[in-house]
Amino acid sequence: MANVTVIGAQWGDEGKGKIVDWLASRADAVVRFQGGHNAGHTLVVGDQVYKLSLLPSGIVTGTLSIIGNGVVLDPWHLKAEVEKLRGQGVEINAENFAIADNCPLILPVHRELDGLREAAAGAGKIGTTGRGIGPAYEDKVGRRAIRVCDLAHLDALEPQLDRVCAHHDALRAGFGQPPIDREALLNELREIAPFVLQFAGPTWRRLNKVKKAGARILFEGAQGVLLDVDHGTYPFVTSSNTVSGTAASGSGLGPSATGFVLGIVKAYTTRVGSGPFPTELEDETGQRLGERGHEFGTVTGRKRRCGWFDAVLTRQSCAISGVTGIALTKLDVLDGFEKVKICTGYRLHGKVLDYFPSHAADQANVEPIYEEMDGWQGTTAGARSWADLPAQAIKYIQRVQELIETPVALVSTSPEREDTILVRDPFAD
Repeated sequence: MANVTVIGAQWGDEGKGKIVDWLASRADAVVRFQGGHNAGHTLVVGDQVYKLSLLPSGIVTGTLSIIGNGVVLDPWHLKAEVEKLRGQGVEINAENFAIADNCPLILPVHRELDGLREAAAGAGKIGTTGRGIGPAYEDKVGRRAIRVCDLAHLDALEPQLDRVCAHHDALRAGFGQPPIDREALLNELREIAPFVLQFAGPTWRRLNKVKKAGARILFEGAQGVLLDVDHGTYPFVTSSNTVSGTAASGSGLGPSATGFVLGIVKAYTTRVGSGPFPTELEDETGQRLGERGHEFGTVTGRKRRCGWFDAVLTRQSCAISGVTGIALTKLDVLDGFEKVKICTGYRLHGKVLDYFPSHAADQANVEPIYEEMDGWQGTTAGARSWADLPAQAIKYIQRVQELIETPVALVSTSPEREDTILVRDPFAD
């Protein structure tokens, strides 16, 4: 059977939660393969609203949900999120939820370091969520991470703590902070260990069994391609690779398992935090997009910056991630605009570019080149077929897929699961 990998093709916040929820109801397993609890997914199922930031979206439908080794795990947040969902009637147990035992842990020291750095950075602030994601990934590649499997061997943790403290105590001293309290940290880990270990194991084995059985696997990405640590608007990026290829390394399955790559694309553009944003609108139009789109971060509650659709950035994201087809979301936010604009290129120092440059100064200085189209006065909200859409809205969709050189696989017209126009089924063989 076909597998599907879902990634955000902009700066995140494209509405992946609804699409992943819709696909998860037809999948046999859902896998988170990167990021941490800095990723917010909002699911609307009937009259219930579920807000997830770490758990795979499939957990709401009872689908086998796995946190892969590419994720950095805050065990205390995990416990709080599980308890919250259980309070909403969601069943979570070792049968339908598993954590890779080689996942690195986010420790309290990581959260503290994240906050200290941002506070001291001044104009160089990245705009992180302050949840310790970056420092945890640094410890992973620095070979000093404490991992999920270490929770079963806390009595033998001293050598790893030596490595952690050798690095972090020097940094903390530079910020005028005391050394890590090793005993307090060990006590916190001893307290949380039983909760985490009930779900922990070699998830690559479990996923291989699912794969060999011919079942459908849904790989759930977090953030967006423009926040990828290699391919995004560096340094204003997240600390992991958000592109589709990470699904292989972050889950323990080979690259052939990723299947149909579905890029989630908002009908306009938003971004949270600092960094370049060529089509940003700091006027009444930007305000209108934000208000109509309820543009506030699921995790942080921060107001999102809003602007017109940027076809250059989205085309680049789709190419880098090998996107097979896109899911266009929040089309209804554009209802009622007399005119709508699409960025088709940039001007930089007198030259026209059809790509987004790598250097931060160039990214900050590009000027968008717009193509203007007539808007539509009818509503697209809740549409479930092309016949339900105004003619000009269909023209807008067609123009988007032409410019980004990637076909539209489905169109989402509201947060409700069923308000979706299906053009091509990502799960089809």
